[in-house]
Amino acid sequence: VQLQASGGGLVQSGGSLRLSCSASGRTFSSYGVGWFRQAPGKEREFVATISQTGGSAYYADSVEGRFTISRDNVKNTVYLQMDSLKPKDTAVYYCAVAIGGIASRQESYTVWGQGTQVTVSS
Repeated sequence: VQLQASGGGLVQSGGSLRLSCSASGRTFSSYGVGWFRQAPGKEREFVATISQTGGSAYYADSVEGRFTISRDNVKNTVYLQMDSLKPKDTAVYYCAVAIGGIASRQESYTVWGQGTQVTVSS
């Protein structure tokens, strides 16, 4: 499977963006999918993850209640709806797939997309 993240951009504080992670390959629905982010000078961190069917999701405390992860296995796409954005959400956002399903540890993910930049201005 190959992943392509898109949808990043510049938005004002309090605004919204929707990121997309599009996958090639017929086995996409067999994978859990996660979103991670890396801010300048910081380590990459977990944001959200969703199970193979979309029935379960898990979020980092920092985005709980503001971000929503979802997936459309027909379109081979996972989405990250980001609302009430804050300057501290500024980062490059990456999507990745995990054979074992829902997971928050980076080590569980085997294939990564190239990242999309999100910048939130104050």
